Amino acid sequence: MTAFTLTLLSSGVTLTESEIRYGNWPQHLNGYERQALLFCHDWLNGKESFVLHTSGSTGIPKPIVLTRQQMAASARMTGKALHLQAGDRALVNLNVQYIAGIMMLVRGMELTLELTVTEPSAEPLSTFPAETRFDFLSFVPLQLERILTAEPGKLDILQHAKAIIIGGAPLIGTLEDALQIIEAPVFQTYGMTETVSHIALRRLTGTKRTDYYAILEGVQIETDSRSCLVIRAPALNDQVVVTNDVVEMLTATTFRWLGRADNIINSGGIKVQAEKVEKVVEAALQELEVTNRFFVAGLPHPSLGEAVTLFVEGTSLKREIEDRLRVELNRQLSRYEIPKTIHYLVIFPQTPTGKIDRRAVVTSWQTNQTPTDKNLADL
Repeated sequence: MTAFTLTLLSSGVTLTESEIRYGNWPQHLNGYERQALLFCHDWLNGKESFVLHTSGSTGIPKPIVLTRQQMAASARMTGKALHLQAGDRALVNLNVQYIAGIMMLVRGMELTLELTVTEPSAEPLSTFPAETRFDFLSFVPLQLERILTAEPGKLDILQHAKAIIIGGAPLIGTLEDALQIIEAPVFQTYGMTETVSHIALRRLTGTKRTDYYAILEGVQIETDSRSCLVIRAPALNDQVVVTNDVVEMLTATTFRWLGRADNIINSGGIKVQAEKVEKVVEAALQELEVTNRFFVAGLPHPSLGEAVTLFVEGTSLKREIEDRLRVELNRQLSRYEIPKTIHYLVIFPQTPTGKIDRRAVVTSWQTNQTPTDKNLADL
């Protein structure tokens, strides 16, 4: 009979469900491993509610109380959508302080998987032999990018997976193109702490690749007056979650994500979606072989109200690169969408889950303006 097990990679310890339930684990475990075990211990002993925190990528981090019923319902939806079965092997390499890592633990217990837990790392497969096999893997974009570029010898681990999910941060087009080498099904997730992990998936690889999300079974969606997604799902105890995500509804069960309502820049009375501009910037920088991280935001402007602004991580780009970037942006964007200035910051602050902390970057620039800022209008 298949049973839930949990292997702690750092300590080399494998524990059964019974050992975790009764607290029978070694004393030499590190703090992260103990944190994962304590959650599993509480779950296996029937704890009914858990306090989690949002990542803080789109606002101030806040605590959220999730019930056992909600988390179990979410785990079952994922298991059904990805055809996971009892005894499947899954890797937990996402932080168990947040929803993505916590839900991997819940899926393991609810779906009777064989879990391997390792501390979060930019190169999560580095310690595994190439012949290692996992049925279910979950990554943030940075991790998959590093695997494909720095650990090509571990590609075989990805190829044999039953399902790979990727989420937690926007997916750049260059990475999506690079993923096509993976034969296993790879899905981008849509969800957040408030929706108890993902409620929709977008297929990224293979002949079934799409440019839209399809909701999981039992989920219902609509849009509000802002064109933002409104969600009802079993994992929400039939409560409604009103998001700040601007979407294009394609059918009752599919949608395209366009951007965040709080990333809309009102420039001279024209509403500019930052994510639309970022896609054009991304493609242009890719052509120019520039790999710096960046994002687009609005800054106060005396006549426009807000000015579209490009923030780039690192030192100033060469004048030639900036000139060519300006030409490409002028070709593809309206005059209201073109960033008025480029601001450089040597290192972008990040949230605990590894996302760019846009709010912190903007605040840092406003309080510490540097002479490396460039006015695109003057280039």
